[in-house]
Amino acid sequence: MAIKYKACNFRLEPLSNEDSQNIPVCGSAAGCVCGKRSSSESKVGYVNTQRITSESGPAKTATAKLEQEFSKRQKELGDAQSSLKSFSDKFERDAPAMSESQRVAKQKEFAELNRDFQRKQREFQEDLNGRRNEELQQVLDKANKAVKQVAETEKYDLIIQEAVYTNGKHDITDKVIKLLNAGSK
Repeated sequence: MAIKYKACNFRLEPLSNEDSQNIPVCGSAAGCVCGKRSSSESKVGYVNTQRITSESGPAKTATAKLEQEFSKRQKELGDAQSSLKSFSDKFERDAPAMSESQRVAKQKEFAELNRDFQRKQREFQEDLNGRRNEELQQVLDKANKAVKQVAETEKYDLIIQEAVYTNGKHDITDKVIKLLNAGSK
């Protein structure tokens, strides 16, 4: 005779044959409803954070704000890169006709310009990443409030952000995005 177990409160208890009918299987103890199914089952929802950070109004506003804030510096970096390429191309063309001292001087000048460009590009990337993280955190704070509001309004017991698989009926992402969009107008 095989012994059947049910997982509940992180303890394993033997099941009677009657209890072994219709027990939900879950990968996490957090959302598991133990024992027989009853009329008061736990209500579980799923939210796709990636969709929220790309499709919601606050996320789109943050992206536009960042683009506006960093577009001038990005253009300057693009211009500097073009200038470096032009300098390099001109050097390659003119190098055979240059004296050794002229060639060395131009190589040093190019190396200095390239180092300056690399430094500015690194600073730009660090500044952009820092601001992006600040804006993303604000969006996620708003999203967490919206998730909590949906969960309380619709009486969810558990909302999961990451899952290997979800059934579409448990996905509340559209409701959260709708709530965020309503709040950002």
